[in-house]
Amino acid sequence: MTARRTLAALTAASALLVSGAIAAPASAHGNPNTPERFAEKVTTQAVMRHLQALQYVADRNDGNRAALTPGYEASAQYVERTLKRAGYKTERDYFTFDLDVVDAEVLLQNTPEAASFVVDQMEFSSSTPDTGLTADLSVPANAFGCDATAWEGVDATGTIALVSRGNACPFAAKALAAQEAGAIGVVIYNNLPETELFGTLGEDSGVTIPAAGTTLETGQALFEDLAAGPVNVTLDIRSHVEEAESFNVIAETKRGRDDNVVMLGAHLDSVEDGPGINDNGTGSAALLEVAVQLAKSKKHNNTVRFAWWGAEELGLIGSTEYVEELATQEGELDRIATYLNFDMVGSPNYVIGVYDADQSTYEAPVEVPAGSIETEDVFTDYFDSIGQPWVDTEFSGRSDYQAFIVNGIPASGLFTGADDIKTAEEVALFGGTAGIPQDPNYHSPEDDITNVDTTALGIMVKAIAFATYSLALDTSAINGVSGPGTGHGYPGHPGHPGKGRHGGTLAPQGTQEGWERAA
Repeated sequence: MTARRTLAALTAASALLVSGAIAAPASAHGNPNTPERFAEKVTTQAVMRHLQALQYVADRNDGNRAALTPGYEASAQYVERTLKRAGYKTERDYFTFDLDVVDAEVLLQNTPEAASFVVDQMEFSSSTPDTGLTADLSVPANAFGCDATAWEGVDATGTIALVSRGNACPFAAKALAAQEAGAIGVVIYNNLPETELFGTLGEDSGVTIPAAGTTLETGQALFEDLAAGPVNVTLDIRSHVEEAESFNVIAETKRGRDDNVVMLGAHLDSVEDGPGINDNGTGSAALLEVAVQLAKSKKHNNTVRFAWWGAEELGLIGSTEYVEELATQEGELDRIATYLNFDMVGSPNYVIGVYDADQSTYEAPVEVPAGSIETEDVFTDYFDSIGQPWVDTEFSGRSDYQAFIVNGIPASGLFTGADDIKTAEEVALFGGTAGIPQDPNYHSPEDDITNVDTTALGIMVKAIAFATYSLALDTSAINGVSGPGTGHGYPGHPGHPGKGRHGGTLAPQGTQEGWERAA
């Protein structure tokens, strides 16, 4: 739904509320087992206490909670202790994967004067020789360098191309255009200030020259020198692959039918550069408090399974491994009614975003599984019922729901924004500042607890709680399944199918699919 249509819907909903045409929530009539009443039990204050614990972990572990670090281990231990106190049995779902280990990532300026710039080797890029690639810089006639026309009249043969991010073309297209123009390497600089560029060329792109990303400031500095004459640089980007092991944390409710599982997930790891309190401590903490409160419920019909994913920041690895393994076990994917994803729900310059499964605003670049629209409706109907503005956010697969939707499982989720620039229309809906990122601290050391917006977090926490309990009661709109059924899903319970290879249940392995922004 577009922002304009959302506002119209809210105006109509507000009028109906005033006139009394919309019934008051069931909680007003004293029923203790409604989604509205459950949402009241999941408080922002409790979620903030979990975030304080994660900040404490980062502060004592080199400022981060990244995969394969003591900070991630300590984060997982906190989640596990909290769940066990609430009555859950938790499972560590281990997986192995290929890890790219950086040997060198630097751009050295040799002339007109010496300087050193940090770059990042793009995913699927080849490495340079051990001594690096030394050549003069070249720039396209059109700074974005998206195709051959951008290089017309420019002699790029034997050079290292310097190209700007943007103009709606992927990094692979820019690198391929530079390669075809004769360049032996390419450096793409960001179009946002003070933000490193982490990118991917994608598999089978046809790009054979080394490609790296860097900051806007690096690009500008090199352009200033180029204006005065030739600039000679050495690009040194090299990496090798090692096998690594990490884990997800999995838990599920004691109560609920085994054949109808509602699954919720949030990635627990941060980037190496910061504590990751919005990305994604907020999603992890909200999920944790929902689990704590749901353990007290004795009236829901469906099993609810919670996942704190590992190695998301390394390429959606934990969730992909998990789903790929389930796909090898007969009937396991069919048991999952829908998946809800929560990745960043407390951004300081926030929007209230819902994954656009019905594609009313954004055409999805992925296949949208049946049932996803109905899952989206749980969130949007809730927001409309309380008069809360919301906007669509692209159903892109750019988080841990990717593996689920690739395997045909319905999905939806909430998002308050990352590095997208906030618009004036969004400011009219949610306040904040136009022209800057929705999270200016994204993937940086400043992504700490002082920069979480508690208003955004509070809105999203209630929506997560409401949707969880709604679907714990009934998923008939999504998959036609209703009623309590028989049995109860619980890790290790004799009636629970799908025992994994690590001695507990639901411990998948599988193949990795890398992920990064591609443009």
